[in-house]
Amino acid sequence: MNLFKTLFGTSTNTLNAAEARTRLDGSQPPFLLDVRQPQEFKAGHIPGAKLIPLHELASRMNELPKNREILCICQSGSRSGTAARRLQNAGFNTLNLRGGMIAWQQAGYAIKKG
Repeated sequence: MNLFKTLFGTSTNTLNAAEARTRLDGSQPPFLLDVRQPQEFKAGHIPGAKLIPLHELASRMNELPKNREILCICQSGSRSGTAARRLQNAGFNTLNLRGGMIAWQQAGYAIKKG
């Protein structure tokens, strides 16, 4: 195993906001996993997203589907990248929203508050 993979885990697929929107509108949309803190989630999230803060992910993986892609989301794409790698290493099929909610909102896509 190479050093990079040992230190950082496997790489994950990333999608920009437009690619993510296309997947969500498709016939088999990914499961949306928001790994931010509750107050960030309440301020605005992608409709249909499930909140599991990153620090709770290890103990709540049983709440996630193994038979569906999981699109991980955070504010900028950093925490969600970590979540996507952890989940991928646990056998999940993951994607990361590059640029996170910042990119999603800059693209003009809908958010839900509360």
